Amino acid sequence: MCLVSSFVLLLQQVSGVMTAPTWNSFEALMVGWVFARRRTVTGMIEAAGLIGKRHHSVFHRVFATARWSLDRMGLAVFDVLYQGCGATVFLAVDDTLAHKRGLKMFGTGMHYDPMLSSRGVKVTRWAHSWVVLGVIVRFPLWPDRPFCLPVLFRLYLNKKSAAKHRRVYRTRPQLAVEMLQMLCRHKAQAAFHLLADSAYGGESVLANLPDNCDLTSRLLLNARLHEAPEERRPGQLGRTRKRGQRLPNPAAMLDQRGRRVTADLYGRKTRMRIVDRVARVFKVPGRDLRVVATEALAGGRGREVFYSTCHAADAMTILQWYSQRWSIEVTFRECKQHLGFQEPQGWSRRAVERTAPVAMLLYSLIVYWFATSGHEQFQRRERPWYTRERHASFQEMLATLRSESQQQYLSQLSLPAPDLQKLKQTIQTLALLNI
Repeated sequence: MCLVSSFVLLLQQVSGVMTAPTWNSFEALMVGWVFARRRTVTGMIEAAGLIGKRHHSVFHRVFATARWSLDRMGLAVFDVLYQGCGATVFLAVDDTLAHKRGLKMFGTGMHYDPMLSSRGVKVTRWAHSWVVLGVIVRFPLWPDRPFCLPVLFRLYLNKKSAAKHRRVYRTRPQLAVEMLQMLCRHKAQAAFHLLADSAYGGESVLANLPDNCDLTSRLLLNARLHEAPEERRPGQLGRTRKRGQRLPNPAAMLDQRGRRVTADLYGRKTRMRIVDRVARVFKVPGRDLRVVATEALAGGRGREVFYSTCHAADAMTILQWYSQRWSIEVTFRECKQHLGFQEPQGWSRRAVERTAPVAMLLYSLIVYWFATSGHEQFQRRERPWYTRERHASFQEMLATLRSESQQQYLSQLSLPAPDLQKLKQTIQTLALLNI
C-alpha cells in the first residue's frame, strides 16, 4: 500500500531532515499511520503491509534512536504552510494531555485535566503534557474557517518528573517562549502575532516576546493598570519612574459607561458591552497595551478582559483576533480522535518526544493537502437532514486521502477496465460509509 502521489510529493518536502534510509522507513510508517486502526508502531507496520518484509525493530528505531530533529521537521512543515499565510503570521499556543499508563514511560506525571474537572472538583490524570505551537491559516477554499496547524512541540515535565529524569524544570510558558523564539528566528523577516489564553499571557511570555512578534491574550479583572511614566525633567533627582499614575482595573472600567455592540465571534452573534483603553500592566511596565473589557448582555460568558500589544488596533479587531485561538482546541480534538495522538506506546525519551507530535504534523499536512489539491476528488456523502452547507470535516479529509490512495494502488494493477472501475466505486463507497 502507498499514499496518493500528490500527498507523497507534499510529504517529501520535509524529507531533508533525515537520511535516505531513515526517511524510507518513516514514509512507510506514515502510510501505516493513515490506514491503521490503532497508532502504535506495530499497528502501523501491519496496516502498511510490511510484516515479513523488514524486521519490526527497523521501524521502532526511527523514533527511538535514529538521528533526526523534530524541531527541524516542524520548521520544514512551517515552510510549507508559510505559503498560505498572509502578511502577518498568526500563531496559537496551548497545552494538552495524552493519557498514559506505566511508571517506566519517560515524562509521565500527574497533571490537572481541565476536560474532567469542574469549578468544584479538580481531577488529575497520569499523562504526558504537551505544549504545542501552531500556525493559524485561512485557506481560499474556506475563507471564514481558521485552521490551527501544529509545527513545534515541547513535553512538559512537572517538578517530580524533572527531578526523576535529572532535567532542569521549566514551566509551560517558558517552553512556549522557547518555541516562539525559535520560529521567529527562523523567519526573521516575517511578522508574527501570537494568540494565547491567560496561562500564556503573563509576564513570562509578555516580557520575552521576540521583536517581530505581537501578543493577544487575556487579563484578570483585578489586573493592576498604569499610565506610561512622565518624561524625566531636567535636573530631576532620584531614579526614573518605571510606571505612571495608577488606572482603574478592568472591573472598575466596566462600571463606567461603555458602548454596546453585536460581535460575530466563534461562529455566532454575541451582544456585549465594551470598554477599552491604552494602559500598561504592573509586571511589564515598558509596553503599551490595548486593554478591552467586555460584559456579555446575554448568555453565560459574563465579564472578560483581553489585551493586545497592537495598541493601535480597535477593540472589535482584538476580539476577532482572539476568537481564532479556539482553532487549536479543535486541532487537539481531531488529532486525538482520528490520528491517535494518545496511542503510541514508546517509553524511552526519544521515542516519547518524537512519536506523538508526528500525529499533529501529519494533521497539518493532511489539511494543507486537502485545501490545495485533495478537495478536487472529495465527494460528500448525501445527508439531506443537513439544511445548511457544511465544510468538509477532518474525518472526511482523512477518508478522501485513504480513498484516493487505494484507488491509485488499484489502478497500478493489471485488471480489466470494468472490474477496476467497480473496485474503485466500492472503495469510494466504503470510505464514505466509514465517516
